[in-house]
Amino acid sequence: MQGEKSIDWAPAQEYYLKHISNAIFRLEELEKLPMTGPKTEKVFASVRQSFKKAEPYASYLNPETGHRANGPALPIVTDDTQKVLRPIGLQKLEESIYKGNESKTRYLEELSILKGLLTNLRNNVAERALDPQRFFIATHQQLIRIISVSISGFDTPVSQLGLQESIVSLNGLKEVYEISIQHIIRDKNPALDSSFIENIAKAVHFVQENLNFETFDRYIFIRDHMNPITRDWVAIRKESGLWEGVKNKPFNFDAPTFFEEDSFNKEFFIPPVNRNASKAQIELGKKLFFDSNLSENKKMACATCHDPNKAWADGMVANVGKNGKPLQRNTPALINAVFQQRFFWDGRAPNLLDQITSVFTNDDEFDTTVHQFSADILSDTTYLSLFEEAYGGISKRNTEVIRAISSYISTLNGFNSKFDRNIRGEEDTFTEEEKLGFNLYMGKALCATCHFIPLTNGTVPPFFMEHEKEVIGVPETAENKELDDDYGFYWRHDEQLEVHRGMFKTPTVRNTALTAPYMHNGVYKTLEEVIAFYNLGGGGGLGFDLPYQTLPFDNLKLTKTEENALIAFVKTLTDTEVNENY
Repeated sequence: MQGEKSIDWAPAQEYYLKHISNAIFRLEELEKLPMTGPKTEKVFASVRQSFKKAEPYASYLNPETGHRANGPALPIVTDDTQKVLRPIGLQKLEESIYKGNESKTRYLEELSILKGLLTNLRNNVAERALDPQRFFIATHQQLIRIISVSISGFDTPVSQLGLQESIVSLNGLKEVYEISIQHIIRDKNPALDSSFIENIAKAVHFVQENLNFETFDRYIFIRDHMNPITRDWVAIRKESGLWEGVKNKPFNFDAPTFFEEDSFNKEFFIPPVNRNASKAQIELGKKLFFDSNLSENKKMACATCHDPNKAWADGMVANVGKNGKPLQRNTPALINAVFQQRFFWDGRAPNLLDQITSVFTNDDEFDTTVHQFSADILSDTTYLSLFEEAYGGISKRNTEVIRAISSYISTLNGFNSKFDRNIRGEEDTFTEEEKLGFNLYMGKALCATCHFIPLTNGTVPPFFMEHEKEVIGVPETAENKELDDDYGFYWRHDEQLEVHRGMFKTPTVRNTALTAPYMHNGVYKTLEEVIAFYNLGGGGGLGFDLPYQTLPFDNLKLTKTEENALIAFVKTLTDTEVNENY
């Protein structure tokens, strides 16, 4: 491509290699030090800083190993054998060093395992040549890491080094840019080059002047500093002429920030068999969505539980099934549902097609089969032309029905809430209370360490390949006296594992103000009750026996003013005007 021959990628690749190697070297220093103490903490911080400078390319090349090296300090369950492995990686090492709650033997094992992971990453960096596509995708991923996991504390929950590490990541971006493509941009658009360097300097200065985790203004940092950097980076990529972007990643690489209506590529989240749906297929799916003839008793449609007049939920603790009895769990809303990697509260369906199929075959819901077409719907003759245009005729199976409904649901997306418009800088209507609420969401209240910005759901950035599932200890009633007896993900395997007991998928926070009652069992009627539950430390804070709770047991120590601010922010995520432009 244009300009590619004038780029020597070797210095940038050597930069990444140097820093992953330095992280390994500093790990070896830790082996010679006591497990705890100021010097150990200082060396550990340097390990993390070196890793952060290598992370864009190292983790891009091997996402699974990169995530293991710097993922949550939680037990790992293997997919094949369902064996439970003890937590490892930088975040687990952080716990051992800062809390001193591990044996010396196990601590040394943690160091050894982490060293092996980083060595694996180093080998990848050394062996796989950097090129434009890898460079631009890796950098895009690192930019969203800064706003999603660094400044929220997800990366460093104990040491709270995330703010300092955002400086490291920004400086790393500038340094790699300077030794790779800067000369092209200077020649073609010197004003853009100056803007980019200046905006990084401003962002770094802003963080340096505001390093207190609880008071750091993430709203201003993202709106006034990270968004300009991201806009510049998209412009730099286009100006360079080196790479045009791809359609098989979660990002729309042309979107100027991560908060646009089209920042995320929904086709990435859709199974390959159902991508690039036609307008005819979506229109068919829309009609089917509201048709009760799909169910065995002709009384249930998708819209029975997902009512567009109720923010695509139903406002009930649990809806009523085919036999007039309450269904097992509360109905999730559908807006932005496509941007998930698991479906149902227990995460048993990996995609929308499987989720819809399960509704068809569930004895308590549609109670029909995917193998036999629901011919009763053809009493409405308009279906004949709709199926013909969408799929070339009527199938003998419900396969196309399910695909069409999935295609329609995938259009129910909304990223134009008051929050979105303000964080993009299109308007300046956020109140001080709402700004405080966002900063609490991203910081002290720890909301964003599970409900990741900007999607606010549990799909984990920057790869968006997995979905968070949490054990939070939801009670049976709003009196908070007994733990609910629905164990969620625990029942999804033949061999039940205690680490899964009470585990549920993390839902979106968008439109939450409209979708009460809350939690998988609809136990709480108000947002005030929900915030109070988290403020107390979840089920563990209520005194329930939850050895594998994934929330901190500690009281968040939110004041009443802070609780109200958090609710005020959540209300800014209301956005029922879904984008059905297809």
